[in-house]
Amino acid sequence: QVQLVESGGGLVQPGGSLRLSCAASGSIFAINVMGWYRQAPGKQRELVAAITMVGSLTYADSVKGRFTISRDNAKNTVYLQMNSLRPEDTALYYCNANVRTYDLARSDYWGQGTQVTVSS
Repeated sequence: QVQLVESGGGLVQPGGSLRLSCAASGSIFAINVMGWYRQAPGKQRELVAAITMVGSLTYADSVKGRFTISRDNAKNTVYLQMNSLRPEDTALYYCNANVRTYDLARSDYWGQGTQVTVSS
């Protein structure tokens, strides 16, 4: 199977920066899309940013110009650089990967989540 391990969350003051990382491992043949979602208390999970294998990007309007998603295909790792953080960015951030495994099945996998708290 496939495992996603996230790191990089924490507490930061408004205006600060954090960088999230998510490494995928296991029976990976190829990863199409990798992305970050977030869920704040009492709200639905929402897409923050996504990147395809060839580098096509998608961002939520609320993070455009502040967040940058990137990936290292050789390491099966996706990153989220978050700048100019706001209190409303506080949420549990989840990594997602659409993976084709060696048996050629394709499935979505999720990380365990990493907490980002923006507060003074």
